Amino acid sequence: MQHDIPVVDLGADGESMAEAVSTCIRCGFCLSACPTYAVAGDESDSPRGRIQLMKEVLEGKLRAEEVATHVDSCLGCLACEPACPSGVSYRDLLGPYRAKVQAERSVMNRGLGPRLQQWLAQSTLPYPSRLRLAASTGRWAKRLRRIVPPGMRAMLDLLPDRIPPRVHYDAVYPAVGPRRGRVALLTGCAQSVLAPEINLATIDVLNHAGVEVYVPKSQVCCGALDWHLGNRQRAARFAVANLSAFDGSGTDGDADRLDAVITNAAGCGSGVHEYPMILRSTPHQAAAEQLADKTMDIAVYLERIASHLPLTKPEGISMLAYHDACHLANAQGVRDPPRNLLALIPGLTCVEIPTNQGCCGSAGIYNVVYPETAGELGHRLAAAAVSTGADTICSGNIGCLTQLSHHVRTLEGHRVSRVWHTMQVLQASLKRA
Repeated sequence: MQHDIPVVDLGADGESMAEAVSTCIRCGFCLSACPTYAVAGDESDSPRGRIQLMKEVLEGKLRAEEVATHVDSCLGCLACEPACPSGVSYRDLLGPYRAKVQAERSVMNRGLGPRLQQWLAQSTLPYPSRLRLAASTGRWAKRLRRIVPPGMRAMLDLLPDRIPPRVHYDAVYPAVGPRRGRVALLTGCAQSVLAPEINLATIDVLNHAGVEVYVPKSQVCCGALDWHLGNRQRAARFAVANLSAFDGSGTDGDADRLDAVITNAAGCGSGVHEYPMILRSTPHQAAAEQLADKTMDIAVYLERIASHLPLTKPEGISMLAYHDACHLANAQGVRDPPRNLLALIPGLTCVEIPTNQGCCGSAGIYNVVYPETAGELGHRLAAAAVSTGADTICSGNIGCLTQLSHHVRTLEGHRVSRVWHTMQVLQASLKRA
């Protein structure tokens, strides 16, 4: 696509943004892959349409406010990237574009309710202590749901009925038996509060595979939430803090002794891999690239040492449906490793979900800010998963698990007894001495 984007004026992001625009040939293959286009049916709510709109804003032909509704409503699921025959790197345009225009217009430009939702989410989700307090308060507010403003009900609906006890992580979790590796674990912010059992399962599985696990105390939120909302400054602060935290997480403070930095939430893993973009042309860019290169999803790491996993048939699980989290499958290209690990479990039947590439609608705080679209996507995916007859639904991202759990509960006649992370399924299948 031809353009008149002033590349030099856009600074360090200019070249990559212009490249994404020029690579698009407007063929339309992205339309069938885009979840928001599937719901809205509007060209402006498709990747092709959004690229055109962002291009015109960058060229100065449109104001950011004029296209905000369509660009903000993008999930950022990146399903368009694997569907694109021209190889458009949509992520190289969307993130920097949102960061550029964020300071030029009112937050989200969607009224007081949505702005309050975004402020609450940004003020609580990245901070475990605040999130725990907010979630506990929200559980009581559920009783008053009928008088809560409609825009706030989506936040209450997604809260679990029970907030797990606070988990205080050890600095080091030694391997069980001969040590075969060392890793550091990014525990995540929302996950460490709402579902700490995922981190504990990850550590348990790694230990039983002979891997020593470090949990750096100074780690913070990965920054993905702020980056996807266009708050580059705060995302960069989180990123720099984690560069420091994980640089000193190895034995004797030597990160080079680590095999990898492990993530078990697709959104966090994708966020760390975008650190070089967030910190582009700063003194931290080289360190960001090193951390991104060292970071991998837990399924990728475990697949390499899968022969050392002592597995047996889990109780209560016979048929499992696996869901591809968007930021694992599309953003990181990780599709086969989780399936390959699950296929190793004796007596477990793994089935594919029809339209499995569909987004669940979680996408950070998307299911809070756009509850109708997110609700439609979540319902569709949950119904498709239930249609398989599986007793367990599995995914690799806390947001997907929360969204699927909520919508499965609204369906009648299903036999789903658990919606679990891949590591929870593996933990339940460990053969213990």
